[in-house]
Amino acid sequence: MRLIGDDGSQIGIVKLEQALKMAAEKSLDLVKIAEKAVPPVCKIIDYGKYKFQLAKKEKESKKNQHVINIKEVRLSTKIDENDFNTKVAHAERFTKSGNKTKVSLRFRGREIGHTEVGYRVVERFAESCSSFARVDSSPRLEGRSIIMILSPLASTPKTKEKPNVGSAADVKAENESKKVGLPAKENEKSSKRKSKVEVNAPDVSKE
Repeated sequence: MRLIGDDGSQIGIVKLEQALKMAAEKSLDLVKIAEKAVPPVCKIIDYGKYKFQLAKKEKESKKNQHVINIKEVRLSTKIDENDFNTKVAHAERFTKSGNKTKVSLRFRGREIGHTEVGYRVVERFAESCSSFARVDSSPRLEGRSIIMILSPLASTPKTKEKPNVGSAADVKAENESKKVGLPAKENEKSSKRKSKVEVNAPDVSKE
């Protein structure tokens, strides 16, 4: 077999017994990494650590994957305006969550003889969703239903809400209250009492 050392160095062609002995001397394992090669390639490694690193890489790859679910919105040829707008709101919620939306319209009874009516409803639905979704799969007839797939548009940055800032007087009073450890209203009353005492105080001087 062709042997690779634990440091990645190419040891060369060795017998199985010799490779096992070299691995045992380092308290490591002998693992076949290329079984179909001629001769087969083996490496001296810590098998437990090797398995841990593989599991860690697999976990990281799954973590970086974004799973896209397909939600469904069902329409009808006789859908009223309120129900239509509700379905549009549902599709908006689905697509803004990063999911695809399957739009289906099923013909009932003799409605299958007027498929153009169903196509108009579905195309109108796609137009109403054009601000937040794009048509990923054009409307097509499958059995007694028209199927269309919508996908999210490119994400746009969310706007942050502005903080609720009071008047300058309120902010000043609040800052003063923080300094003395009193509520804003009590601090204001205390300030007024202090100014009143200063005005009414007699002027006493030594004669």
